[in-house]
Amino acid sequence: MKPLLSIAAFTAVVALFPLVTDSGVHLNFVMMALYAGLMGMAWNVLAGFGGQFSFGHALFFGFGAYIHIIAQLSWGINPWFAIFLAIAVSALVGAVVGALSFRYGLKGSYFALVTLAFAEVARILALSVDITGGGVGLMLPLKPSVANMQFESRVGYYYMMVVMVVVALLLTQWLKGARFGAYLQAIRDNEDAARAAGVDPFQVKLRAIALSGAMMGATGAFYVQVFQYIDPAIAFGPQASVEALVAAIVGGLGTVWGPLLGAVVLHTLSDVTRNLFGALPGINMIIYGSVLVLIVMFLPRGIAGLGVSVRDLFGKKRS
Repeated sequence: MKPLLSIAAFTAVVALFPLVTDSGVHLNFVMMALYAGLMGMAWNVLAGFGGQFSFGHALFFGFGAYIHIIAQLSWGINPWFAIFLAIAVSALVGAVVGALSFRYGLKGSYFALVTLAFAEVARILALSVDITGGGVGLMLPLKPSVANMQFESRVGYYYMMVVMVVVALLLTQWLKGARFGAYLQAIRDNEDAARAAGVDPFQVKLRAIALSGAMMGATGAFYVQVFQYIDPAIAFGPQASVEALVAAIVGGLGTVWGPLLGAVVLHTLSDVTRNLFGALPGINMIIYGSVLVLIVMFLPRGIAGLGVSVRDLFGKKRS
């Protein structure tokens, strides 16, 4: 029950936050940190638990965003239903990518490059077809109402993101203790040994990439609903992929809270550097890269594994 109590305590804190502040800046900061954490948790399902590193998670983000907005503009579907359609399609795209990749035994750098290629192909296609608006992109008309999932203030979107993050935390916690999660971690540690023990790596990895794609698709749908605009560069560009993998790596791969911790730390760094060095474009990406290098060098288990990394370090010195 201890992990569930931790999630319950976290839910209570973030749910009460809008009641103790009237600052839109603070509310938006926490909302976007949670948003980045959700992307990190989506990437962590496949890479942290399954060891399948993807450089193209923007593919699932983009499909989630485009399906969500196209369903409203072209098909007349209410956004509350469209978001579930976007999640389902993103999961399907994940399953297709997984079937094409894992069936032929792609792993490691080969799998990472294939996912990157899929995202780039999707970006080029989105630039070339009318349904996506081409290079101009698509924009949602402003119709504020709860029925249209358009809220008068950021508080409504904030609570949407809280619900998504809590669901993701529960899914990740389930992975830690479920048989499926054990299979996934066995494949991460030694795929041949897992196969010898009776685990089907193809089926397990296929389910993992579908789940990861669904979670990433939810962030895409959320993005387009909040900002009411999407284009191929935003949808399938590298930004979403980088944000997802960096949050998970910095926070701690294969952990429940790691991606969320990493997202909060990186989001804080980004805001601080933007305020201090606003006249120097690109400085936040330099700091992102520097932090990532330092984490990999000195905290291989990420922020969530800080205690274990320090204990290992002192253990080596004593020996």
